[in-house]
Amino acid sequence: MKDFPRMASLSVPPLFRSWVEIDPAALRHNLAFVRKSIGPTPGILAVIKADAYGHGDAQVARWLAPDVELFGVACLAEAQRVMASGTGRPILLLSPCLPSERREAVAAGLIVTVSSAAEALSYAAYGPAKINFKVDTGMGRVGFAGESVAGELAAIVGRVTLQSISTHLPCADEDEAFTHDELGRFSRMVRDFRRIAPGAKIHALNSAGILKYPEHAGDLVRAGLVLYGYSPLPDFQPHLRPALAWKTRVILVKELPEGAGVCYGRTFVTRRPTRTAVLAVGYADGFPRQVSGRGAGVLIRGQRCPVLGRVTMDQTVVDVSGIGDVQPGEEAVLIGGAGRESVSAADLAAQADTIPWDILTGIKSRVARIFLD
Repeated sequence: MKDFPRMASLSVPPLFRSWVEIDPAALRHNLAFVRKSIGPTPGILAVIKADAYGHGDAQVARWLAPDVELFGVACLAEAQRVMASGTGRPILLLSPCLPSERREAVAAGLIVTVSSAAEALSYAAYGPAKINFKVDTGMGRVGFAGESVAGELAAIVGRVTLQSISTHLPCADEDEAFTHDELGRFSRMVRDFRRIAPGAKIHALNSAGILKYPEHAGDLVRAGLVLYGYSPLPDFQPHLRPALAWKTRVILVKELPEGAGVCYGRTFVTRRPTRTAVLAVGYADGFPRQVSGRGAGVLIRGQRCPVLGRVTMDQTVVDVSGIGDVQPGEEAVLIGGAGRESVSAADLAAQADTIPWDILTGIKSRVARIFLD
């Protein structure tokens, strides 16, 4: 992993205990790779739900707006923040609305995702409704799963604006045989969709689908994780640049004797005199407790420093025995590069037995965001 965003330490306010640095050049690089992968014709729906995967939804929307057709968010509250950013781009709600949110969604002109004709028509009661009709081809979550999808679509044509028809790939990064079959089934359905609703845009591909099956791009693709510099398929990772670096500061340096326990449960006991640094970050900031005792490390002065004992709510202890006279206030890199070393969100995810999506979206609000534009 390389090409993490970097910022001179002096430009970071010294009161910041933990912060992320977000690089628009990396986002634009990744967006350009998506465009190169799918060709010039399909539109790009930039997925900026979950605060743009922890990167800051309003700012990311402003950066990406000139080069995407619309944005995808999870819910009405997220859509309101993006609308306030002033990009003017259409917004698609990727998750169903609560019944109590439907009136406001219609009034705001949002594209709402529905799974049936009945659900679509419930929005029409509040005015001109824009609909993304979702078909369940294997996800088993949101979407119409019956055989009569054509009938469902025919029942709403002319009564709502059928903006798009979509499906979602549950295992494009894992099960090639299933995904080929799924995309084949959806492609056959599309023939009816084009006849019933010729103006509706068709989309099926998420980040893994964009990379692996670009020939199925349809009218739109939904670029999520790939925009932020991580590939669900390792072979494509060299083409992407992580857009986020996460840093914290040393708040205490301490000498421990041999036989000293570190943190709750004394799961780590020193085998020699050890110089430790306490970092101003813990699981309440999103640094995962699950990495405790699993080989995780941070970078201080470009050197890897192992995490000792359990990650606690507000503090994490690391071994700095081999890197000289570390002082309180120095930076420690949790995700990013320093010198010849780097730690990626994928590395941290592997140590926590989770996925990069979880790490990025788990960075909490008390971690400051610094935008490098």
